[in-house]
Amino acid sequence: MTKRSIRIQLENGLEARPVALLVQEASKYESTIYIQSGDKRVNAKSIMGMMSLGLNSGEELVVSAEGKDEAAAVAGIENFLSGKDA
Repeated sequence: MTKRSIRIQLENGLEARPVALLVQEASKYESTIYIQSGDKRVNAKSIMGMMSLGLNSGEELVVSAEGKDEAAAVAGIENFLSGKDA
């Protein structure tokens, strides 16, 4: 399992469009990917789950992935949340 703490650097946080793009990014990978914020942990490939987190810019979350491409999955999510791929 690969796990990393990431700070959201998207200007408007994770609103509807960025969430949809994040779910698309997560869906590129075979690994199971979870995003945790506080005591909530959701599947990163679930648009409804991701919307339920209501994450804002500057918030910190934990991304974990398990599978054969887990390192690439966490790196891809981190790249997206850093605003480099948005």
